[in-house]
Amino acid sequence: FFLIYKMAATKSLNRWCPIQEDVEEYLHKTLAERIMIIDGAMGTTIQQYKLGEEEFRMPAKFDGDDNWCAGFQDRATVPKDLKGNNDLLSLTRPDIIYEIHKRYFEAGADMVETNTFSGTTVAQADYSLEHLVYEINYKSAQLAKMAAIEVEGKTGVRRFCAGAVGPTNRTLSISPKVENAAYRNITFQELVTAYGEQVLALVEGGCDIIFVETIFDTLNAKAALFAIDVFFEDYGIKMPVVISGTIVDMSGRTLSGQTTEAFWVSVRHANPFCVGLNCALGPDQMRPFMQRMSNCATCYTHAYPNAGLPNAMGGYDLTPKQMAPMLHAWAKDGLVNLIGGCCGTTPDHIKAIADIMVGLKPSRVIPDPPNVMRLSGLEDMVITDASVFQNIGERCNVAGSIRFKKMVVANDWSEAAAVATKQVEDGAQLLDVNFDDGMLDGEDCMRKFCNLIATEPEIVKIPVVVDSSKFHVTIAGLECLQGKCIVNSISLKVGEEQFIKDAKLVRRYGAAVIVMAFDEQGQAADCEAKVRICKRAYDLLVSDKIGFNPVDIVFDLNILTICTGLEEHNNYGKDFINATKIVKEQCPGSKISGGLSNLSFSFRGLEVIREAMHSVFLYHAIQAGMDMAIVNAGNLPGYDDIDPSLREMCEAAILNTDPNATEKLLERAEIEKTIIEEKKSGGGGQAAKKAAEWRSLPNKERLMYSLIKGLDKDIETDIEEARQDTIAYPQPLNIIEGPLMEGMNTIGDLFGAGKMFLPQVIKSARVMKKAVAYLTPFMEAEKARKLLENPDMVSKKTGCIVLATVKGDVHDIGKNIVGVVLGCNNYEIVDMGVMCSCESILNKAIEVNADVIGLSGLITPSLDEMVTVAKEMTRRGMSLPVMIGGATTSRMHTAVKIEPCYNAAPVVHVLDASRAVAVVSSLLDEELKGDFAADTRELYSEMREEHYASLEERKFLSLAKCRDLAMKTDWKSRPSAPVKPSFLGKRCYKNVPLEDLLPYIDWNPFFAVWQLRGKYPNRGYPKIFDDSTVGAEAKKVFDDAEAILAKIVKGRKLTANGIVAFYPCNSVGDDIEVYESDETRGTAIATLLTLRQQELREEQAEYLAMSDFIAPKGSGVQDYIGLFACTAGLGMEKLLADFEAKNDDYGKIMAQALGDRLAEAFAEKLHREVRTTEWGYSPNEEMTPEDMLKVSYQGIRPAPGYPSQPDHTEKATMWKLLQATDLASIELTESLAMLPAASVSGMYFANPESKYFAVGKIQKDQVVDYAARKSMDLDTAERWLAPILGYDR
Repeated sequence: FFLIYKMAATKSLNRWCPIQEDVEEYLHKTLAERIMIIDGAMGTTIQQYKLGEEEFRMPAKFDGDDNWCAGFQDRATVPKDLKGNNDLLSLTRPDIIYEIHKRYFEAGADMVETNTFSGTTVAQADYSLEHLVYEINYKSAQLAKMAAIEVEGKTGVRRFCAGAVGPTNRTLSISPKVENAAYRNITFQELVTAYGEQVLALVEGGCDIIFVETIFDTLNAKAALFAIDVFFEDYGIKMPVVISGTIVDMSGRTLSGQTTEAFWVSVRHANPFCVGLNCALGPDQMRPFMQRMSNCATCYTHAYPNAGLPNAMGGYDLTPKQMAPMLHAWAKDGLVNLIGGCCGTTPDHIKAIADIMVGLKPSRVIPDPPNVMRLSGLEDMVITDASVFQNIGERCNVAGSIRFKKMVVANDWSEAAAVATKQVEDGAQLLDVNFDDGMLDGEDCMRKFCNLIATEPEIVKIPVVVDSSKFHVTIAGLECLQGKCIVNSISLKVGEEQFIKDAKLVRRYGAAVIVMAFDEQGQAADCEAKVRICKRAYDLLVSDKIGFNPVDIVFDLNILTICTGLEEHNNYGKDFINATKIVKEQCPGSKISGGLSNLSFSFRGLEVIREAMHSVFLYHAIQAGMDMAIVNAGNLPGYDDIDPSLREMCEAAILNTDPNATEKLLERAEIEKTIIEEKKSGGGGQAAKKAAEWRSLPNKERLMYSLIKGLDKDIETDIEEARQDTIAYPQPLNIIEGPLMEGMNTIGDLFGAGKMFLPQVIKSARVMKKAVAYLTPFMEAEKARKLLENPDMVSKKTGCIVLATVKGDVHDIGKNIVGVVLGCNNYEIVDMGVMCSCESILNKAIEVNADVIGLSGLITPSLDEMVTVAKEMTRRGMSLPVMIGGATTSRMHTAVKIEPCYNAAPVVHVLDASRAVAVVSSLLDEELKGDFAADTRELYSEMREEHYASLEERKFLSLAKCRDLAMKTDWKSRPSAPVKPSFLGKRCYKNVPLEDLLPYIDWNPFFAVWQLRGKYPNRGYPKIFDDSTVGAEAKKVFDDAEAILAKIVKGRKLTANGIVAFYPCNSVGDDIEVYESDETRGTAIATLLTLRQQELREEQAEYLAMSDFIAPKGSGVQDYIGLFACTAGLGMEKLLADFEAKNDDYGKIMAQALGDRLAEAFAEKLHREVRTTEWGYSPNEEMTPEDMLKVSYQGIRPAPGYPSQPDHTEKATMWKLLQATDLASIELTESLAMLPAASVSGMYFANPESKYFAVGKIQKDQVVDYAARKSMDLDTAERWLAPILGYDR
């Protein structure tokens, strides 16, 4: 090694003193002879000078320079206290800093660290002195170097200036916000930039060595090392780098959680001259950790501990005389090559240490361990040829786990992290993390998830495999993880030049790398191609061009799918196994990996066969030398545990020893399918027998059975039998309080545990209501009798809940379900219905002496109305708890917008009916409600902080820029002009036969109403019936729905009306002008406004607005637009009243759900007729209703209030053009909800390039522009657009 060696420089240094090119050579020679001495604490020694604020602002002169701190012109006006910013003293009191360096050199120090512990723009920002960073570092290095030159001249002993690079006051591995573990207040590249600026100034100022010190977060250190490496390359030099970590307590870990060994593994890629520990601990406490560092570090080691632990006054008690012998023992025992002091040490300590080291021959032997793969998370991992096979956990991969992807899409990061935890618990030794999906911002997701798991010790104790086909996404992951990771992957498919660049960058980040067996010609499938590509990549990686350690190279030889029916695929398994042996021989040190799930893809859904194939494949591949694989840890059967016949089939297929292997496995697959089906349908006979026997049970058990099973046929008979038993039930109320409530409690427990489903609960409620209705006359008579006997008697009151759908909103299915569930739990429900004004809700709550108010809403304006209610409750001085629910509501909106308006009582978001009982119970229970309220407020406060932080993290483009990036269409060159509709103007569809709508029903949302959700692969209709958990109940509900639907259709219980209109139009910017006719295109009769995407999204080339799909006015192209509104809800009020009269909540909710389905079916039918005949732009369309539900057709029908146009106020323009109220009996409420609720409306776009999209969050520049275009004041516009505002109003 040499201190300085020249490289191909692209920049030149401006250094005031010459570089000494023999420094490293001298250090090697000296360290072979003696222990070298590092200086002591700068801060402790500065305290001896008793400096005040004025010393930190002085205009300094030094060494004949009358303008020493020329850059500090604002010294008198800096508004912050500067005392304590010790780095600044290099400018304002250079005489003191110079003197301290001299004192340490004269005490015996071989090197002193510059006064630059806080010398970055990041740290100096606390003092608003970022502009002085270069000067502080340059002058600090100059002072230290000048002192070194002077003392060296006097003593004849070489002295060195060490540039001190501190940790900064930010951390990359720990969130500064307790409530948001994924948040960081600085990025890796921001730190790299700051460190790069500091290092340049230190080197130009005269430093000989660079000390990266007091490392409490290894990721910060990696940013510093990254910056140093870039600096060396840019300026064509190389200097000794010393790395010094800090173990914060006796746990033996850094503040960011790494062990000493893991810390070393994480930074050893920088090839430091020396590594060690400093600060936080005294010699006694630090010794065991220094011993561990000495044992593992393959370079020189150092230590500069504190003078003991801080005392009660913040001082340090170890005297020079006490400390020196301790460190002498360290050196004698071979722990260190260099020694010094940190906090609490002074020149006197360093003199005592230097004196005691005189004559002591160094005894430390630098370890020379075998060259093996070393990785790290919070702990180190060593992988040798003798190591067991490494499982790489696969479930944190959106491409491989639908469940994980669903969590990511829903921003449920805590649950996503739980998946990672489970992988580690199940035995994963490494964790694969992948966010490659076209609908996700992979870079943002990678950063969030890696930041999050970085704070979870149980996850990141193991190394992470950062996995993406997009190289920049893997880099995002590396910049969030302090350990030594594996990058998955790079390959030669990008060409040799780019491959070299990618590999060098991976090495700079200190990661190992997986290389895919791809090259410019494609994926390696056979053995020969796998070996050829891997050998070529290996030779490049270990060459001087890149310099990769062979043991840090992993080859993914491509595990490809077998048993596809194509003969050429049959040898894929065998080719992988054979190639493994050869690659390990030709590429010594390298490892072999692969993604296991591909192998068995032909048998997806049959886990028994897939897992057997994986286990058999690994059995043979590991024997051939395979080291690791991406697997679902915990889901692999043992090789010997597999059914022997199945194991033989798998081996024949994998090793390609039987030409009929695929057919045999397919036959076995059919057997496994049959077994699965039998399991699903098993127990039917027993269930029927049990159902027939229940009538012979005792009365109490029959009552409970009727409730739990939702059977009302015999309930009145059984209730009367119980009423006659006056010994067991002296009063009718005793029947309710006894078996009926016991049954309902059982139902509540089953529902809460997920063992009972919502439709069953609703049926049980129907039985309960029927039973109570039967008993009510008897209870009233009993009550009247008692009141006559005792007029002062007051009846016992249960909790009373007022439920209401807020003003302007007509949707109440969810509210009705919540009411039923709460009613089942003996709460008094006052259901006010829909479109309830704020005043009426609050007056009713006062009138009935309510205990809780529940507000429901589905459309966006309902959110503002809920805020209005909360504000009015505050104004009135009310103190009732408030529950918030409905499809458009969320816990975040409740926390950010509603709760801050009402502090007198808890405001709680209730996700669905299953949570309602627990919430009400917690709100009303005298023992629970205080803690529940406090916990809720604390949670919502944290969520508000998270919300405001997320606004800061989002990135947006200006509206002008987004308009520049609008979808570009060459309207003149299109193969055909826009099709003119068959008519212009309006056309009504009155009393459409309901049976005509049935083929168009989409049943999937129907099951969502009942909170029945199948799991993959049985999520949608009709596959949900096959789901092992909810399938049986889903089938029952569906059968009930078909029965009720048949009655609705046959009895003409509902009426379906619709209206469609077509108009000429053209776009003008983000607006769509609508004309009366082609002849009057110059005069608009209305303007439809659209909103444009603004949120910066990965790889998004176009920022869309719906106007992009319409020909511009200046194009000369005549375009058209369609509008529609339809309903299947006329007559719904009477239908619901009929069910209410029967106390049939189940039937009532079922009717509402079916009305919605019929309305959507009507919209689907209309759209088909529009495409094929009425507009006729797709006359030859042939597709089934199933195809239509997949949106496989040309054109779209977006609606106001939905993602492509989130503004509900556009409905007002549509209703003006459609005259829907007069012609179709579909009204708009003041909040622009449609009445009847079972109604659908929207616009028709025929453009083949039109597509659904989400506008997403928008910025204020667009809202201001939009408000002006609508002639609407800004406050009103912001209120309507509140859910999509990307800023806080």
